[in-house]
Amino acid sequence: MDRPNYITPAGYAALRREYEQLFATERPALVETIAWAAGNGDRSENGDYIYGRKRLREIDRRLGWLSRRMKAARVVYPAAQQDRARVWFGATVTVVDDDERTRVLTLVGDDEADAGAGRIGWNAPLARALRGATIGDLRRVDLPGGEREYEVIVIVYPAAALT
Repeated sequence: MDRPNYITPAGYAALRREYEQLFATERPALVETIAWAAGNGDRSENGDYIYGRKRLREIDRRLGWLSRRMKAARVVYPAAQQDRARVWFGATVTVVDDDERTRVLTLVGDDEADAGAGRIGWNAPLARALRGATIGDLRRVDLPGGEREYEVIVIVYPAAALT
């Protein structure tokens, strides 16, 4: 990977949970099913065996991908951001567009992005345009629907955790 995989602590924990679920639960159960199905004789017409092998390949591919993403991960704590006057990783930003529509967006790691929930990936076009912006800044973004201009009206970071 040519760029770091920035991710929040919650995003990293979600990747880790998925990895552990696949590795410790789903994969062993599937291997057991495949072994049972292989013992039933003719494998060419054995649905349990054929499907099990296919699903095992899918799980192994996903485990490899998760492993690479976690290895490249750089966990960033948004609450520890020093420059809270600018939009950086982990910021929750309220923007208003040309049509006076307001959107609230949180800049998160690409692996934890969910546009429907207002979480956009750090490398998304809108997130790249907002990086470093301060309140009152206007930013132009080329989107699939055409160019849009956004004004930053609020920047919020999570509160620092008490130790």
